[in-house]
Amino acid sequence: QVQLVESGGGLVQAGGSLRLSCAASGRTFSSYAAGWFRQAPGKEREFVAAISWSGGSTYYADSVKGRFTISRSSAGNTVYLQMNSLKPEDTAVYYCAARAPLSTGWVSGSSNEYRYWGQGTQVTVSS
Repeated sequence: QVQLVESGGGLVQAGGSLRLSCAASGRTFSSYAAGWFRQAPGKEREFVAAISWSGGSTYYADSVKGRFTISRSSAGNTVYLQMNSLKPEDTAVYYCAARAPLSTGWVSGSSNEYRYWGQGTQVTVSS
């Protein structure tokens, strides 16, 4: 089992920045691919960013490309989402997800591909 705990959410003004963290316990998270998803009130969960187990491959939703950066710690057991130039439409609960990769550079933007999920952290961007 892998347990995921997100942190770093909060209230920020438009144009500001936040860094979300996803800390893992249990099995070796460093060998798992990971992703960030978000869900705004009244909307479906949507993909934000993903990273391979090695950190060598990343993948972003078009809506955050150039503003958000996904990375993982050198030990591989924490995944980060650096969010810059935040917009009110980025307001959502952000979830971390993980799974054992299908290949070395495997990443996915499909929530159905991920097995483990955190409880989420709220990000609110005011205009």
